[in-house]
Amino acid sequence: MKRLHWPRWMPIDPYILLLLGTVGIAALLPARGTAADVASGASTAAIAFLFFLYGARLSTREALDGLKHWRLHVTVLVCTFAVFPLLGLAARGLVPVILTDPLYQGLLFLTLVPSTIQSSIAFTSMARGNVPAAICAGSFSSLVGIVVTPLLAAAVLGGNGGGLSADSVVKIVLQLLVPFVAGQLLRRWIGGFVARHRKVLGLVDRGSILLVVYTAFSEGMVQGIWHQVSPGRLAGLLAVEAVLLAVMLALTWYGARALGFGRADRIAIQFAGSKKSLASGLPMASVLFGAHASLAVLPLMLFHQMQLMVCAVIAKRRSHDPEAADDADDTGPVSGRGSAAASRTAVGTGTRRG
Repeated sequence: MKRLHWPRWMPIDPYILLLLGTVGIAALLPARGTAADVASGASTAAIAFLFFLYGARLSTREALDGLKHWRLHVTVLVCTFAVFPLLGLAARGLVPVILTDPLYQGLLFLTLVPSTIQSSIAFTSMARGNVPAAICAGSFSSLVGIVVTPLLAAAVLGGNGGGLSADSVVKIVLQLLVPFVAGQLLRRWIGGFVARHRKVLGLVDRGSILLVVYTAFSEGMVQGIWHQVSPGRLAGLLAVEAVLLAVMLALTWYGARALGFGRADRIAIQFAGSKKSLASGLPMASVLFGAHASLAVLPLMLFHQMQLMVCAVIAKRRSHDPEAADDADDTGPVSGRGSAAASRTAVGTGTRRG
C-alpha cells in the first residue's frame, strides 16, 4: 500500500499545527507550582537530549568533505550570522511604532539562530540544487551556532534577556555544548543505532521541542506577559518578518550570482542562508531568556512557518526552471561540473538527514 505523505505544496506544516496546539494547551492549562518545576526539569533534560542527538547525527567525515566548498559555506555563515543580525539591528527603528520592545527582542534573537538542516536539504533537492552542499552548510551552521548564537546574544541583546552571566555560561555549556560533544564522541558506537532508528528518534526530538514550547509558554502565561501583545502588534510583526525574509531571499540569490557561484550552488546558498532553525532556536531561547522565553520565541515560530511556505513555492518553481536543464554544463568558478550530478545522487538520502 502506498504511504500517504503531507503534500509539499500544502501551506501549513503539520508540525506547526502541533506547536500551535501546544501553545493553546499552555494557555488553557499552564504548569504551576510543583508541576512547573517538573516541566522545567523535563525541559532541561529534553534540551540536553536534543543536542546530544545533533552531535550523534553529524558525520565528521561529511563535514570534512564539505570543506572542499569552503567559499559556499563561508557565504552561508556570513548570511546567517552577520547579514541577518545587521538587519535585525536595523529593525530597532520600528520600536515602538510597529513593534513592542519584547517583540523586537524576539525578532533580534530570531536573526541570531543557526540555519535549518532538514528543510534546507529538502528544498534544495526539490529545486535540483547542490544537495551535498546544503547538507554540509546546514550542519556547519548548527555546529557554529552552538557557540556563536549565545555570544551574539550577549553582544546585541545585552541585559534584555540575552546577557551572558557566569550562570548562563554554565547553563549553555552543560545543556548545549557538553551533550553535543558527547554525541560526537559516542557517534562511533551509536551512529548505526541512530541511523537505523532515525524516524523514531525524530519523533522523540520533535516531542522534546513541544515540551520546551509548553514550558516556555506556561511561564509566560503565569507571568501574564501575553497582555503585552495585541492583534495589531502581531500583524506588524508578520509584516516585518515578511520583509526580512524577502530581503534575505533576494540577497542570497543575487549575491551568490555576483560572487560567481553556479546555479546548483546558488540554490543551496539561498535555502541554507535565508532560513532559521526552530529546532535549534527554541532550546537556546529557553536557556538564554528563561521566564521570558515565550515572547522571545514567538517571532521565530512565525518566521519558521513563513519561510516554509515561501520556500516551498520557490523550490517548486526552480524545479521547472529551464536553466535547470543546463546544470551539467554549469561550470561556475565554485560549483564545478560535478555539483549537479552529486546533488541528484544524494537526493535519495539527503532529504532524510536532519
